[in-house]
Amino acid sequence: MILAPTALSIQQLTKVYTNGTVALKNIDIDVKRNDFFGLLGVNGAGKSTMIGIICSLVRKTSGNVQIFGHNLEKALLQAKSLIGVVPQEINFSLFENISQILINQAGYYGVPKKIALERLEVYLKAMDLWEMRREPAFRLSGGMKRRLMIARALMNEPKLLVLDEPTAGVDIELRHGIWQFLKNLNQMGTTIILTTHYLEEAEELCKHVAIIDHGTIIEHANVKSLINRMRMQTLVLDLALPLESLPHIEDFQCALIDRLTIEVIISCSQSINDLFSLLTAAGISVSSMRNKTNRLEELFIHLITKQGKSSTIV
Repeated sequence: MILAPTALSIQQLTKVYTNGTVALKNIDIDVKRNDFFGLLGVNGAGKSTMIGIICSLVRKTSGNVQIFGHNLEKALLQAKSLIGVVPQEINFSLFENISQILINQAGYYGVPKKIALERLEVYLKAMDLWEMRREPAFRLSGGMKRRLMIARALMNEPKLLVLDEPTAGVDIELRHGIWQFLKNLNQMGTTIILTTHYLEEAEELCKHVAIIDHGTIIEHANVKSLINRMRMQTLVLDLALPLESLPHIEDFQCALIDRLTIEVIISCSQSINDLFSLLTAAGISVSSMRNKTNRLEELFIHLITKQGKSSTIV
């Protein structure tokens, strides 16, 4: 199958509910093939409505949606065959065993049982659920159910995977395992659209993001370029040896938090190499460094506060 270069194309998408609520206002978004795209926004911003329309679960009021060039209205079956969806809510039978849930999903897409069994093993092992394959779904924890949803969405090996809060309720260790799995999946050619409340997840995974607020896209850009637009960041430096007091570090705003920790506020025009040269000259040895805050989260809050006036950010 020859795929169009654009995985998802949305033009002038609008959704007005029967009670008059305007959920989406003239949305325009293009997601390129092989992208890892983040859709961010607070509760009620319009994310779930947009995902519902993309997956043909919600009827749009107006506008156009195409999946790899297939119009969602005129070529629904072709478009849906290319999509895998992990919804926000658990929506499988809790009384079926795990293997049967995946086999049934494959059957909906006409996948032969032999191939379905092969894929079942691959994806259950990837989601660390293989040992539970004969268990009924109600025996799974909340995090396991989320992982089963991901495995189920992959049974038709979709070209576009839509993930709506995929790691909600998943512990930190397993979340990082899912992140690595999704990165690998994306590198192998699957286009992924992610909605998440974990903004560090978007910063870790996504190449591009769109920020939606009150049904309107207020930012749509490359993740790295967004982060680079932040004026300042706070670095936390863990020291190799304790300090009783912090000497003056010229041109940098530094503070001794405790005897083994320094915080430094650094602007985008300042060099981290210059900082470390000055610290070395002062006899201060640093064992590790990290960002204190999630920079994408800072930008998100700033944009929402400014009601989309992104031109005020430099």
